[in-house]
Amino acid sequence: MIASTLAALMLLQEAPAPAVPAAPPVPACAAEQYQAFDFWVGEWNVSANGSDQQVATSVIRKLANGCAIHETWMPLQGGGGTSVSTRDPNSGTWHQLWVGSVPGRVFFEGGPVEGNMVLTGYWGTDNNGVAQLIRMTYTAQEDGTVRQYGEVSTDHGANWSDSFDFIYSRQAG
Repeated sequence: MIASTLAALMLLQEAPAPAVPAAPPVPACAAEQYQAFDFWVGEWNVSANGSDQQVATSVIRKLANGCAIHETWMPLQGGGGTSVSTRDPNSGTWHQLWVGSVPGRVFFEGGPVEGNMVLTGYWGTDNNGVAQLIRMTYTAQEDGTVRQYGEVSTDHGANWSDSFDFIYSRQAG
């Protein structure tokens, strides 16, 4: 009995230590470059810049393990829409697909510029049937709001004029 106990102890001493499980890998979309648009994530009341008059609510969430940002735009008057934004890991370019309450879709692309998110895409036509290039600049403000400033160009970006200017204020609670 002593011999078998001694043999068992010797086997235990020679056995390798159990392997420590490796830390799970960090999800690819948790990297800093995928967080450039995170300031827009939240539940918002939206008003025209300079006005207290609310025009919409917007709910923006991260989805797909942090690889996509989904917006649900709900204007107080008229139809709404939704967008999905994501960063292309190969080019580093951000892409946004917008689908509204009228048929069709808009593709925007761009990325971070000096702390802002700037996305550009062709959206509709002017009264003369000329394609309109829209440039949206999203800016995190010091007071916690987000400004979405839209400009329009009918000459493929050579000249720009104001189109819309919204302030997103976080909903209470």
